[in-house]
Amino acid sequence: MSLISTFDNMKIDVLMVSRTFLPMEGGIEEYVYNRCLQDPDRIVVLAANCPGADEFDRLQPFLVYRWPNPKILKKILFGGLIKQFICLFWSFVISIKLYQKHRYQYLEWGHGYDFLSLLILGYLLPIKYIVYLHGNDLLCPLKNSLLKSVFSLTLKRASCIVCNSSFTKEYLTSNFLFLTPVQVINPGVRPEKFGLSFGEYPDPVSVKAVRYQCNIPDHAILILSVGRLVKRKGFDRMIAQLPALVDKGLDVHYLVCGRGAMEGELQELAQQLGMGSRVHFAGYVPDVELGNYYAACDVFAMLTFFDATAASIEGFGIVYVEAGFFGKPVIASRVGGVVDAVHHLQNGLLVEPTSPTDLLDALSQLCADADLRERLGKTGQAFAKRQPSYQALYPSVISA
Repeated sequence: MSLISTFDNMKIDVLMVSRTFLPMEGGIEEYVYNRCLQDPDRIVVLAANCPGADEFDRLQPFLVYRWPNPKILKKILFGGLIKQFICLFWSFVISIKLYQKHRYQYLEWGHGYDFLSLLILGYLLPIKYIVYLHGNDLLCPLKNSLLKSVFSLTLKRASCIVCNSSFTKEYLTSNFLFLTPVQVINPGVRPEKFGLSFGEYPDPVSVKAVRYQCNIPDHAILILSVGRLVKRKGFDRMIAQLPALVDKGLDVHYLVCGRGAMEGELQELAQQLGMGSRVHFAGYVPDVELGNYYAACDVFAMLTFFDATAASIEGFGIVYVEAGFFGKPVIASRVGGVVDAVHHLQNGLLVEPTSPTDLLDALSQLCADADLRERLGKTGQAFAKRQPSYQALYPSVISA
């Protein structure tokens, strides 16, 4: 039974709740938005307000409601904690009001955050609910036994749980006890994010301009990374390999798209290693321009690792699939949900996160072998064109 026919027969209405949603940029935001696009006639969205939301919401094929998200919280003491309570309160109150207005039958919770509101809503309203989990949202309930117990109860009462990767599913089932069915639905690439449609490629002039602006020769091998400049993304590990690659006679340059607290440290490291002219920082790049950067590179590399001090894990890694969408081979650490996004020797190379030798060998191999880059890139492109399907989701909910 297809999702569409199920909706048509049962006239299902769905409320999707996510504290963070487009136009805020991020993995969860894209994941939730892509899911909503599959059933725009049936879904109503509730999310926190953010800059640009009014204009964005008016253009959507579904209704979007927002709760207040005061900017001042970023500047005051305990602002983060206050924001938690605001999300709990408004997600609960407005969900009640929207039930009175729309009489939705299904509540989809776009992440594992604010789960107390979801649990209470599940008791109060005659609905079934689904929980989406992405990785980092599993860490908060593990901080103390009470949170873990409440989260476990929330999972037990759910009709279905959707994980973004097999790793997230394994991490979930190894830390929480429940009998609720779990499905894995990997994130997909939405070409419209880059201002493109399927089958369309970025303008060659704009692609060429990426190298020109950074003074990177056309013949050089360009390695690209995209992400927040934080420790666990492994940018420093990538920079540390550049001298060895140059010593091998490889004309390589490294381009980083993103911003964060580590930028100064990374720039200093590049200078210390004598790689200042080969490491380029593009800063924040809007999504509509990011496709040009993917298209301009020869290899995409992100050496993510588990950072115990930051309590952060890689639930999937959509940037690897995005690179594949543009036909680029990838190098990634064999960690977390990355193994769902990067298949070794198919669309890229996986390396051990603690092995500099492993990384150097993979970089050397891809930088020196154009045929291998093309073969892996083509496979990655085919993989990236697959779109996630939610067709099996609602039949399982209906029978739950």
